[in-house]
Amino acid sequence: MSTSTSLTLSPAPSACSLETFTQHYGDVYEHSPWVAEAAWKEGLSQKHDAPDALADLMGLMLQRATPEQQIAVIQAHPDLAGKAAMSGELTQDSTREQAGAGLDQCTPDEFARFEQFNADYKGKFGFPFVIAVKGLDRHAILAAFETRLSNGLAEERETAIKEIIRIARFRLNVRAEQPLS
Repeated sequence: MSTSTSLTLSPAPSACSLETFTQHYGDVYEHSPWVAEAAWKEGLSQKHDAPDALADLMGLMLQRATPEQQIAVIQAHPDLAGKAAMSGELTQDSTREQAGAGLDQCTPDEFARFEQFNADYKGKFGFPFVIAVKGLDRHAILAAFETRLSNGLAEERETAIKEIIRIARFRLNVRAEQPLS
């Protein structure tokens, strides 16, 4: 799933202490710095200075996690076009991603549909709907909501984890394209 092989992250993950690595990459997984800590403890080499290699390792850490840890990561994600978005309480990454999908431009009817789907989804699964919104618009996201509401719990937890791993990959690639100044 490599998107860019020549990009490197700054600071270079392989050169970071646990504290520095967690400070710079701990927020890649929404409010779940333990994923970055687990990746660092697994061992980082120079290959992990590339965003896709680091994304692979961090994704593996999440896949190896217990179902309870995975659900906690899913629960750390905000509702799409939800109250946190409306009140400006999202992380910078989530704000940018949701705006990129046009979720900040929903009509009142679309906001109402998002609110209803968010409530129905949480009621059924016990965690928020998570989807990597890059490349999607609000109409595609609403359609995905409808489709995924028919899934079973185990299938939906697995789908949400795959989407979270995609989100992390996108975030790491953005950071490599726009390193800290």
